[in-house]
Amino acid sequence: MSIALERNKDQNKLLIADLNKKIAQVKLGGGKSKLEKIRSQGKMPARERISFLLDKNSDFIEIGALAGYEMYKDDGGCPSGGVVVVMGYISKKLCVVVANDVSVKAGAWFPISAKKNLRAQEIALVNKIPIIYLVDSSGVFLPRQDEIFPDKDHFGRIFRNNAQMSSEGIIQIAAVMGSCVAGGAYLPIMSDEAIIVDKTASIFLAGSYLVKAAIGEDIDNETLGGATTHSEVSGIADYKAKDDQDALYRIRALIDKIGENSKSGFNRVDSIPPVKTAEEIFEILPNDKSQPYDTYEIIERIVDKESIDEYKAAYGKTLITTYARIDGWAVGIVANQRKVVKNKKGELQFGGVIYGDSADKATRFIANCNQRKIPLVFLQDVTGFMVGSKAEHSGIIKDGAKMVNAMSNSIVPKFTVIIGNSNGAGNYAMCGKAFDPRLIFSWPGSKIAVMGGEQAAQVLLQIEKSKRNKEGEKISTKTERALLNEIKSKYEKQTNPYYAAARLWTDAIIDPLETRKWISIGIEAANNAPIEKKFNMGLIQV
Repeated sequence: MSIALERNKDQNKLLIADLNKKIAQVKLGGGKSKLEKIRSQGKMPARERISFLLDKNSDFIEIGALAGYEMYKDDGGCPSGGVVVVMGYISKKLCVVVANDVSVKAGAWFPISAKKNLRAQEIALVNKIPIIYLVDSSGVFLPRQDEIFPDKDHFGRIFRNNAQMSSEGIIQIAAVMGSCVAGGAYLPIMSDEAIIVDKTASIFLAGSYLVKAAIGEDIDNETLGGATTHSEVSGIADYKAKDDQDALYRIRALIDKIGENSKSGFNRVDSIPPVKTAEEIFEILPNDKSQPYDTYEIIERIVDKESIDEYKAAYGKTLITTYARIDGWAVGIVANQRKVVKNKKGELQFGGVIYGDSADKATRFIANCNQRKIPLVFLQDVTGFMVGSKAEHSGIIKDGAKMVNAMSNSIVPKFTVIIGNSNGAGNYAMCGKAFDPRLIFSWPGSKIAVMGGEQAAQVLLQIEKSKRNKEGEKISTKTERALLNEIKSKYEKQTNPYYAAARLWTDAIIDPLETRKWISIGIEAANNAPIEKKFNMGLIQV
């Protein structure tokens, strides 16, 4: 192995180790002492509830584990957004599970908590798979109520989604396993079936103290809204469970009896491991995101052996478009080629840049995948579209618009993997978050920004210099250098994958070796939602 490959491997392994360390930390929620306190109350922490609920030794993926990372520091932080979301198997059926983490601020809802819950519901809604709520929350985090309560995509949207999913026949089961108060009390009751745990769970619009203050009534919480009250008096709960495990067994039994829905019918055969060793990705992928590499080498370590059928291989070479299989599923891959290539005229084209010919090729390929009902996988390492007079005069904007249009109007499910850079309009054309990928996740070391850090820092520096010059301030070379470093530091922080994952711009940062599993589970979920529309690009034709 060359020194360069060895260096790449070491640097990428360090990135994975750092990722694992951060994930291990957020999995502690509010801390070990808080988790022990929960257990001492006869309850299970959120992650233990999910582990108990899922089928043993089955695959699952966690959505938004890094939500809230390094956010809300003044409020003591909010690990994983105070809620755990996974997609996994219950009684052999793929489901979304949402569990409040009561170890984090008593399960209170921060703004990112609401966003994460809405993302979980979106995944269940578009894929038409069951969603399970494990409720244990003190309600909205009041110091930030203005960021979570009144707007379209705030707390109320969750109940709207409850109603929408119910109307579409998407199964929703809620187990109230702790506190469930105020507006949050509507979530389990708007679900199809509700379970409540005896002695440790309660449901009410206002607790005993507030009832006393509001209307002068003396009553304890258990009588007001405990399991016996809601199982025998109000009839709100459908089942009373003796403890957490009993409630989780009940969920498994209910899911076990659900019938099968119609499928999309995506093509799948027996899975075959990739032709090349997946671990070699660490050697290929440079830590310096400006350095070139051959994207074919990455693809060959992700897709099933001998499954590649490349489309227009000799044309538009800065984008690779190929049919392949991932874990047996037929897919159409659109990937940025990161090495320098030659076009049909023998001219050099920069890796990671989308040129007119490559955009044209991608447009036609995306249309083909829609016609043939083949899910799309976008492997992003893109610095943007080509600029300059030659590109402009040849119609790069129109070519790019066609590609964005085809991708936007796709009726097949889309999956996006950010393996390196994700810059500017390239992020959009390669199915960024704004274009509704079923799942979008990144590898450690990736970067999301409107442009590269060095270029952006220079632009921002010029703006700052111009502002200071107008104010009569002369900037020395030393001051200019200090300003540039300050701007670069701030900009680099915002392009970091953890910054994106914290805000749910991506669903996760994953070990590259997990890529096949994420895409496979994603397609299996999507296969539960039959395609009812026809592909149409509107006015912009291929």
